[in-house]
Amino acid sequence: MIAISSIINIAVRSLINNAMRSFLAILGIIIGVGAVVTMIAIGQGAREKISTQISSIGSNLILILPGATTQGGIRMGTGTQQTLTMADAEAIAKECSNVSAVAPVISGTAQVVFGNQNWSTAVLGTTPEMTTVRDWEIVSGRFITEQDVRSGTKVAVIGQTVSEKLFGDLEPIGKLIRIKKIPFEVVGVLGKKGQSLTGQDQDDIIYVPITTAQRTLFGNILPGRVRLIYAKAQSMESIPLATDEIKSLLRQRHRIGQGQEDDFTVMDLTQMLKTAEESTRTMSILLGAIASVSLIVGGIGIMNIMLVSVTERTREIGIRMAVGAKPKDIRMQFLIESVFLTMIGGIFGLLLGIAGSLIVSNLMQWPVSISPFSAFIAFSFSAFVGIFFGFYPAYKASMLNPIDALRYE
Repeated sequence: MIAISSIINIAVRSLINNAMRSFLAILGIIIGVGAVVTMIAIGQGAREKISTQISSIGSNLILILPGATTQGGIRMGTGTQQTLTMADAEAIAKECSNVSAVAPVISGTAQVVFGNQNWSTAVLGTTPEMTTVRDWEIVSGRFITEQDVRSGTKVAVIGQTVSEKLFGDLEPIGKLIRIKKIPFEVVGVLGKKGQSLTGQDQDDIIYVPITTAQRTLFGNILPGRVRLIYAKAQSMESIPLATDEIKSLLRQRHRIGQGQEDDFTVMDLTQMLKTAEESTRTMSILLGAIASVSLIVGGIGIMNIMLVSVTERTREIGIRMAVGAKPKDIRMQFLIESVFLTMIGGIFGLLLGIAGSLIVSNLMQWPVSISPFSAFIAFSFSAFVGIFFGFYPAYKASMLNPIDALRYE
């Protein structure tokens, strides 16, 4: 123990006595660790943002869109033809065993007024199953009920953004708002969802009973028709089976023959977002790998500095050997110096990486997540770099002939 502490003491004194050389040696490590921490924080932040967006849209979500129209030989795009009905939604709920919930939707944009406040927002007519399909929490009041749908009552459930814009700090429940100049009673407030992947504010929304939307708000929609249908699969694993069941059922209901094109589109939103998350994960690993190259460059810099140090201190090494120091003691001294350099560089690199992450977050409004695990990995890797690149100079120093070393000028 005394020998080790003595070696450590000698190594630390040597680093302090050559402060400028030590700083130049660790500069590459500081930049390398800082770059690794920053890049991983950016990648991890992006992954967490996508994960939040995945959970916000609802788990195991399947979106069924109507077909496309063709005018003068020009296809107008998905959703331009009203081919989906309330009956389709009811059939999917009853006959598709891998589907746990279904919510048809009629949508539009309307100006909403409360007192002297007004706001233009998305208004969706739907059924009580929407909260189950979208995994949407009600923070105040209630959601639409079956009785509301059967009776076509004029009630509304509003999102957080609408609540803030129209009511501010007031309690919305029980208040009357006007949608297209028609009075609706606010019966519920939705929990916060945040932005979607496309940047759309999911909380800027109002839900009303689908029958009320059909009869009162959006009279241009054909009776019984819906703009889209949300479906929730029983589990992530059953999404492909649920998708196949929905396609088969709708083809049968819409009398689409063999070889004919579907007049609807079935999209697995959860899988699309999972794919985006995988892409972000891959990008995060790539960024970390690129940043790690600077650590290796920093390690090579330390090896060069240590080799120079061995040459400069050849006579010192000879004296130590002459008074009884063994080759392993010399190796240990130079290895300790190398590891100390990289660990000090790692500490400053961590601070630089954290500062860099915060700067990126503030200037570019980019989400970052500084993980203790990623910091530990970067710091541990820097220590490994010190051992790996410090071994050769240490070995070279320990192999010096004491007599030749003493003669060295």
